[in-house]
This record gives sequence, C-alpha cells and structure tokens, in this order.
Amino acid sequence: MKTALDRYDRLESLGLWRETADAQRREVLVSFGSATLVVSDTAERPLTHWSLPAVMRLNPGTTPAIFSPGPDSVERLEIDDAEMIEAIEAVRGALGRAQPRPGRLRTLLTLALLAAAGIAAASLGPDALRSQARGATPAAQRAELGARILGHMQARTGPACREARGTAALARLRSRLGTTGQAVVLPAALPGPVVLPGGIAVIGQATLARYDDPAVAAGELLSARASVEDPLDPLLRQAGLRATVTLMTTGDLPAESLRDYADRLLDGPVPVPSEARLLERFARARISPAAYAPVRTERGQDAALLLTQTPPEGGAVVLSDEDWIRLQGICDL
Repeated sequence: MKTALDRYDRLESLGLWRETADAQRREVLVSFGSATLVVSDTAERPLTHWSLPAVMRLNPGTTPAIFSPGPDSVERLEIDDAEMIEAIEAVRGALGRAQPRPGRLRTLLTLALLAAAGIAAASLGPDALRSQARGATPAAQRAELGARILGHMQARTGPACREARGTAALARLRSRLGTTGQAVVLPAALPGPVVLPGGIAVIGQATLARYDDPAVAAGELLSARASVEDPLDPLLRQAGLRATVTLMTTGDLPAESLRDYADRLLDGPVPVPSEARLLERFARARISPAAYAPVRTERGQDAALLLTQTPPEGGAVVLSDEDWIRLQGICDL
C-alpha cells in the first residue's frame, strides 16, 4: 500500500463530479488522501472523500472513466486523464491487498512520539497542545479524518443511505438551511446527530422515520453543526496526547483512535448544543424550533425554550411534502 501511495501521492487531475442524479456536473480537482480519493472544488476546498477500496469503475475499458463511491451511490466522477485512471486502479487494488506490518521502526517511532507527547504536555499543557494541533491541521486533512471516521461508523451501521431521490431531497434541505459540508444519513438509530472533522454532519434514519415533520430533519442538521466549535477537538480529547502529537508530527491519527471515536459516537454520549446556541441556528434558518422539542425531550435534553419561541416572520417552507417523503425514504433501495 505504501509503495502505491508513495508513487501517486502528488498526482492530481481534473474531473467532472455529480453529487445527485439530477445535479449538473461540475469541474473538480481529484487527488489522493491516505486511504481516500479526494474531490475538491477549483479553489481546492474538499467537497467529498471516497474510500478507495470501495470505489467502483462503472465502465471498464472506456474513456472517460466513470467512478462511483459504492454500489448504491448516485454520485459520479468522470476522469479522462489516463495516468489518474491507472493510479486509482493501482492504489485501490493495493489498499485492498495490504495488511499492517508492525516492526522495529514503528516501535521506535512510537517511543519517540510518547516522549514528545510528555515534553509537549509539560511545556504547553493539554489544552494548548490540542489548540496547536487544531491550528496546524488543514481543511483537506480534517475532511479525510472525518471520512475515515464515517467509514468506521458505516462498518457497524451499514452503508450510508443513498437512494437517489432521498439524496436529492437532502441536498435541497442543506441548501435551504444555508449550511456547508456534507450531510449523511446512516441506517441506524444514533444517540444524536454529530459533526465529524471536515464538517460532515451525520444523522440517523430512525429519527427521520419516527417524526413526521421536516423541521425535525432540519433540527438534526442544525444541532449537529451547533454541537461543537471545532469537530476536531472532541476527537483529540478522546484520542489523547500521544495521538495529538502524532497528528502534529505526521499529519495523521492512528487508525485505532479513529475507530474508537466512531464507536463512541455510535454508543454515546455525544456532544449536545445548548438551547440558546440551537435557537440561534433555527432563527438564522427562519424555522420554528417547536417541532424539534420532542426530540430533545426524548433524549433527556432541555427543550422548554424551543416550545416557547414565536415562529419567525416570513419563515419559508422547510421542505415540500414530496421532498420530505423522499428524505424519509432515503434508506429504501
């Protein structure tokens, strides 16, 4: 795996990406992460990360090559750069065959990192160390960490829901809320909505199915993004000082730290925004928060203020009835 990635780690190409079946294709920049294919806009802001072992080529032997992030996905990526096409095939094959091989060098590096963590913690303090690590982690690396955590979550819940009409409805809801970053629905009941590094908002399909109001879906996305100031911070707090120093020195986190964090997000507890912070988000989106109060109450969270707020003047419809039904069925394939 390392040889294949080393060979192509600086390779980039242009491509055409389509997020949903009815979306227009847009020009994007394609590059490699440590285990993902990174799709960025022309300003180099990451749009999505695809797990390389799961990437599928839909038209073998034909150019431009058309790729998908998985068998149930409606996303499409067209590439006509022969070198990039060859690289994707080579790297995803190498990732699928690779097995970890710990050895003496890894042991020495681990000891060095532990020593560095002790020195850094003693001189800076844990909070300052985490702050430095957050400041030194660029957007592309954050997005890749988030994508890998999401991959570990999907290993337990099943693949993210990608029914075409539901995915299009989710995209329209994101646009309605004015939020940036990906939004993902997992086919499971979650302790609550969460946001991953890179701004990936994750919600559970069970909540969408249980409540018959699109304001609940809006509340889940708003709550996820309001739950923490920086999604990297709770990850580093759980991962510990050694992993934080690893991120600062190598630009990556140990796989076990990402897997453990994914387990925590699935098993709870998860970060929860204050009512005041959540109300600000509802007000900004011009949506009444009352419909979201039962969700908070069921989870044992404060909800009294949500019920007493006057509906905003001039508030627009959250989603059409048709789109709400489609979003509720996003996991129906």
